[in-house]
Amino acid sequence: MKTSYNKSKVKSQRSKENSILAGLLSVILSFSYSYSQVFSEQDVEICNSKFQLAIDENLVEKPIGDVIVQIGKSFIGTDYLAHSLETDGDEQLVINLTGLDCTTFLENSLVLARCIKKGKTTFEDYLNELQYVRYRNGVIDQYPSRLHYFSDWIYDNVNKGIIEDITEEIGGKKIKFKLDFMSTHPESYKHLKENPDFIPIIQKQEKEISYREYYFIPKEELESKEQSIVNGDLIAITTTVEGLDIGHIGIAVKMDDRRIHLLHAPTENTKVQITEQPLSDYLMKYKRHSGVIVLRALEN
Repeated sequence: MKTSYNKSKVKSQRSKENSILAGLLSVILSFSYSYSQVFSEQDVEICNSKFQLAIDENLVEKPIGDVIVQIGKSFIGTDYLAHSLETDGDEQLVINLTGLDCTTFLENSLVLARCIKKGKTTFEDYLNELQYVRYRNGVIDQYPSRLHYFSDWIYDNVNKGIIEDITEEIGGKKIKFKLDFMSTHPESYKHLKENPDFIPIIQKQEKEISYREYYFIPKEELESKEQSIVNGDLIAITTTVEGLDIGHIGIAVKMDDRRIHLLHAPTENTKVQITEQPLSDYLMKYKRHSGVIVLRALEN
């Protein structure tokens, strides 16, 4: 009886200690999150609704490309929102699922799909995965650590084993980008304007990216190579704008006409949508669009 009493007392004491530690950890995490992440309750609800969709549609059993498309389509009708990541103060992981631009639309569709395929479907899982994809080596270290140029995003996420660049194997041609737009237009970027010390860092990154060799499919050749693009491939549209690499991005969707269309967040005052025309026809409408880089998400 005495032994039983002592064990019970020790167990009770440990339980109290664990409870206190859990409470302290919760406070620490809450404090940390308030400084490193920005999101609303609505963002949490939208995220959870995507994970519920995955359960309802049994998306975990589908190829990751199809999951990306299903998640992407669930955002159709969401308002376009520019500069949603540019908050005051130090760099933070910003979540805004109520308004998307082309990059945040693609990132979120990919990240949510990866979480679903991994079976990691809490909001915290989503935050961790988003940070890993959005930042160089997955680490937030001030504004320059974000993968601002999409060609750099490609390079970093290929190295992480998240995507593969299939452009060369489907007949792409070599291309090098001459990047300097951010460093020569700091007034267009909130954090560069407020923190000129970041400009030399960005300039160094631009030089490193410009040394790399990429492949692209000229838009005039895309229709003949379209059969090699599959549902859920990520499409990066190269641009003729001086100093830039990628002008727009979206998700490849095979429609009833058996052609590849683009699921994307196009421009201000519009919403997430699928192009009425096939991708190759869509590109021909814009002089600034020169071709595409085709990326394929890897199964986890």
